[in-house]
Amino acid sequence: MLYPRLFRPLPLPGVTLANRILMGSMHTGLEARPDGMQRLAAFYAERAKGGAALIATGGFSPNDAGELSPHRAQMSTREDAARHRVIPQAVHDAGGRIVLQVLHSGRYGFHKRIVAPSPVKSGINPATPRELSAPEIERTIGDFVRTAVLAQSAGYDGVEVMGSEGYLITQFLALRTNQRQDEWGGNLEGRMRFACEIVRQTRIATGAQFIIVYRISALDLVEGGLTGAETVEVAQAIERAGATLLNTGIGWHEARIPTIAQAVPRAGFAWAARRLKQAVKIPVIASNRINAPESAEEILARGDADMVSLARAMLSDAEFANKARAGDRAGINICIACNQACLDHYFIGQPASCVVNPRAGRENLLIYSKVKTKKTVAVVGGGPAGLSCAAVAAERGHAVTLYEKSGALGGQFNLAKRIPGKQEFAESVAYYAERLRRAGVRVLLSNFPSENDLKSFDEVVLATGIDPRKPAIPGIDHPSVAGYVDVLTGRVQPGERVAIIGAGGIGFDVALFLLERGSRSTLDSAEFDKHWSITRDLTVPGGLQTKKENPNGKIRITMLKRSSTPFGSTLGRTTGWVHRAELARNGVRMIGGVEYRGIDDAGLHIALDGKESVIAADTVVICAGQEPLRPTVERNAHLIGGAKQAGELDAKRAMLEGAELAARL
Repeated sequence: MLYPRLFRPLPLPGVTLANRILMGSMHTGLEARPDGMQRLAAFYAERAKGGAALIATGGFSPNDAGELSPHRAQMSTREDAARHRVIPQAVHDAGGRIVLQVLHSGRYGFHKRIVAPSPVKSGINPATPRELSAPEIERTIGDFVRTAVLAQSAGYDGVEVMGSEGYLITQFLALRTNQRQDEWGGNLEGRMRFACEIVRQTRIATGAQFIIVYRISALDLVEGGLTGAETVEVAQAIERAGATLLNTGIGWHEARIPTIAQAVPRAGFAWAARRLKQAVKIPVIASNRINAPESAEEILARGDADMVSLARAMLSDAEFANKARAGDRAGINICIACNQACLDHYFIGQPASCVVNPRAGRENLLIYSKVKTKKTVAVVGGGPAGLSCAAVAAERGHAVTLYEKSGALGGQFNLAKRIPGKQEFAESVAYYAERLRRAGVRVLLSNFPSENDLKSFDEVVLATGIDPRKPAIPGIDHPSVAGYVDVLTGRVQPGERVAIIGAGGIGFDVALFLLERGSRSTLDSAEFDKHWSITRDLTVPGGLQTKKENPNGKIRITMLKRSSTPFGSTLGRTTGWVHRAELARNGVRMIGGVEYRGIDDAGLHIALDGKESVIAADTVVICAGQEPLRPTVERNAHLIGGAKQAGELDAKRAMLEGAELAARL
């Protein structure tokens, strides 16, 4: 066994021979949907079959005020408990155990009823919360306890009390948000009374065998947050109150430091779990950016934690735990931490899924059944869409041949993996290549099929991708002009003064790529802490030290676009701010609303507000979008991915289209 510590039994109440893997809680967007319970049951059951020792659901509120959104997602009535029964039953039938996360949003709720310990507005919510009275605080504690009792009646093995990420319990703990001077505020003992009473009363109401996971904020990463020493005191108090497990959360949602984005190194915050493990006797769980079994094994080997929490990692591969147990590292579909189909979906009201596993969240909608009639299928193009389609079609039983004109699989993923922080995309290329091999797909590299080659196939799928758009600007063929593909592949080495035409996702990626040449590494935990001004000093509130700007020394970048919309508005909702902050830190100049006049030896000529000027540039990089690349095929063919509709490296749509088509063939 390659990962012995991951599968060393951990005794838990009501759980026999548990391993060390918790499927961590994540918002799925299914909690409030009419078909949500059935879809969640299928979703969690697959992860239970996949070997997770324990599963935590997405957050359910204990009352109306605690809702995250106007859509009801509660566990507060017997009717709620009855609706939920299908979830723990499905998980138990699959051999797993599951806890219900109880989450009160506090001032983070996006509705008119939000409350908090003090009327302090959050920077990520325009509304100011109403201050809870002392009797209301007592009733809220009772609501938490009632939710746990209802969860127990519904068949859940326990609850996870959400005391992290800046939600209500965290708001009571921190001076930043708790300005009370009564018994629920003031010193740390008063501020943590709310959390301790929830755990203590829940333990009394549910008995000794009921699992109580407390999600503790191991590192607040906000001004006015707890110090490391105070966090240890909270952990010890929660242990005394009766918690079974301590699960760690990192950072408040309003923190301006990435905690789960691609920029975060693997297991980059495990050190914060270690100092809690050293202070308590109950098991401690490490979390955040643990996406590979070797990372999880290293955490346990170092003694940082007793368990590991994997949320998105088990979204991307439901069988993560079983594959790790079997030592099948190559067979694991690694989470690339893009957030595009999981968290970004949640914040626009769509159910969560996964870019590299389109079936996630669609377990009872997207079915890969074995075929009754075997067909010969040609897939032209080995990028994300083609890889997804070829893998599913072959696994269903079709005879698949995949043509790729270049010498390697991966398509646009091979560009993405070159961007700082996006190295994880290489994992997806390797995984899908291995999946094709196992499914028996005939892969022909450096091969673009002729019309005659395709005549013998029952089905032809064009996943040929895109061509970068070449805008009609005078001087576009000047020697200083380079396409983004040439820059990212290293065929062109830009000079020190760079103008980037186009400020979508590709433009930002190119800017980050250029800054990386003389800048930082994104994969080392210590360097990450230094870069984002994180301190491990136990005495510093929030774990933040004074920020020091570290601009790139030589390269000077100007990004330009025709529109006047804010720069980065098309980036991911939960990751775009990281890219904008990185470029701002390095002094990247951004100019919108320009007209391009021409390119010559002097640089890029533009007009802005009727005034002509020149952006001095050694290199002008074109990131002005793409056009579908569609070879002429006489017979009917299926179009997927960029060949169907060009987008900015839109792997999410491409891989979903590939999977959906393959499921229909």
